[in-house]
Amino acid sequence: MKSPNIKVVCQNKKARFDYEIIEVIEAGMVLLGTEVKSLRQGRANLKDSYARIKDGELFLMQSHISPYTHAYYDNHEPDRVRKLLVHKREIKRLQGKTQEKGLTLVPLKIYFKDGKAKVELALARGKRSYDKRETLKRKTEERELERAIKDRR
Repeated sequence: MKSPNIKVVCQNKKARFDYEIIEVIEAGMVLLGTEVKSLRQGRANLKDSYARIKDGELFLMQSHISPYTHAYYDNHEPDRVRKLLVHKREIKRLQGKTQEKGLTLVPLKIYFKDGKAKVELALARGKRSYDKRETLKRKTEERELERAIKDRR
C-alpha cells in the first residue's frame, strides 16, 4: 500500500504545551483558490485559533492565512471563518464531548495530504499552570539525561 504524501504547512506548537491532548482527528478544509496557493507557500498561522460547532457544522475560527502575493484581484480575507469537513456522526460525537467540562477543539497543524488541505484537530483539556511547570521540568530532566548519556559515549 502506498503511503500518503504529507507536507506540513504550519503547526501550533504551543497547543501541546497549553492543553492536555485527549484525542486527535483529521478534517478537510473548505478553501478558496488564493488560500490554497498561500498555504502552498507556507503562509499560515494557527496561534490562538480554535474550532467550534455551529448549527451542526464544524468551523475553524481565528486561523490566519496570509493573502496570496501574486493575486491581482479577488484575494481572500486572511482571518475568515473556514468550514471543516467531517462526517455528521463525528460532529455529533465531538459536540457531546465538548459540552463536557473543560473540553475544547484545538487545531494542531495544517498540512497537505495527497494534494488536499487537511487540519489536525485535538480534543483537549486546558492545563493548569502547575501542570505546565511539571511538563517543563520533565522535559529538562529528559534533556539532561540525554546529555549525560551522550557524554558517557
